[in-house]
Amino acid sequence: MGGTQSLALPRGKGPHWVGCTDVMVGHTQQGLFLRLFYPCLPRAGAEPPLWIPRYEYCGGLADFAGHSRRWCAPLLHATIGSCRVPVSWNGAFKPCSRGYPLIIFSHGLGAFRTLYSSICSELASWGFVVTALEHRDHSASATYFCPAEAGGEEWIPYQRVPQGQKEFYFRNKQVHQRAEECVRALRLFEDINGGQSVQNVLHQDFDLSTLKGSVDLTKVAVMGHSFGGVTAVLALVKEPSFRCAVALDAWMFPLENALYPEVPKPVLFINTEKFQTPESVAKMKRLSSRNSQTKIITILGSVHQSQTDFTFLTGKLLSRIFSARGTLDPYKGLDITIRAALAFLQRHLNLEEEFHQWDNLLEGIGDSVVPEAPFCRSNL
Repeated sequence: MGGTQSLALPRGKGPHWVGCTDVMVGHTQQGLFLRLFYPCLPRAGAEPPLWIPRYEYCGGLADFAGHSRRWCAPLLHATIGSCRVPVSWNGAFKPCSRGYPLIIFSHGLGAFRTLYSSICSELASWGFVVTALEHRDHSASATYFCPAEAGGEEWIPYQRVPQGQKEFYFRNKQVHQRAEECVRALRLFEDINGGQSVQNVLHQDFDLSTLKGSVDLTKVAVMGHSFGGVTAVLALVKEPSFRCAVALDAWMFPLENALYPEVPKPVLFINTEKFQTPESVAKMKRLSSRNSQTKIITILGSVHQSQTDFTFLTGKLLSRIFSARGTLDPYKGLDITIRAALAFLQRHLNLEEEFHQWDNLLEGIGDSVVPEAPFCRSNL
């Protein structure tokens, strides 16, 4: 299959065991679909979930990559279909009287809720509840909802920019929908944390009521990669409860210029070496000039997909399809990303932890990290 293939995703290094479950709320496209990562109680023999949860997502990835479903979807299923996420599926939630901080995570263009499992589970292992959304704006490679009719599913395919339509206007409409979904996810957790009954359409063997009173809604951040990175920035404008944002290699193109003065909270931009353009970085600097707590750093030796799980699936074939590997060891890249994010989150969520030990990364000081960013463009 094109060279030695690794199917292992890294375990979280924090002090907590990590559980995860899927939550779908509502029977229409206007509902929410997310994967929840959270600190859980240890359980021997816990079942790890599949990384690609359904075969339909392989077809969606083939469509997004511009390859034929006929050969690419079966190939993806054969090579990565058995990959599992090293977390406890539906593991028992570990209560926390002081409340865990909450992170809403937004995926990139052509991705879906599970493709950032390494980052989300790592954050959960350090004591966060992480909500990885699956957006329904046609930017996911595939997603679905379940109409009220028993057993029914309706799939929402990835959509390219319609012919004759300007990309900015198409993507701008999507980024606003995505940011509003982030806000709705926060509202969902306000209900859950307050003890309201929330029906999970998927009927998972996980009781959402066990989260009651265990989420600190005064400590909420929004985070995302690429299209999700700019989604996180926009979410700060739409929702005052978001205290800060972490934007991984943000694709700044879809955000209208008039909104930049409206971004009220600090943002940590963690860029890769091979993606950003001068125009995109200039937009980030526009935000940093208005807020001294907004930081821009670049991880050398990384590429755009280095901040997704694909970077850990090391076969030559997959790397060729998804441009998934840079020259930097992916485990080191994940460590830098997480440590910088934790230092930033401690500072702006007022956490009672010792993540400030990594504050130097916020200034671009450290091996493989530099402040701001070089200018080099590759594919989205």
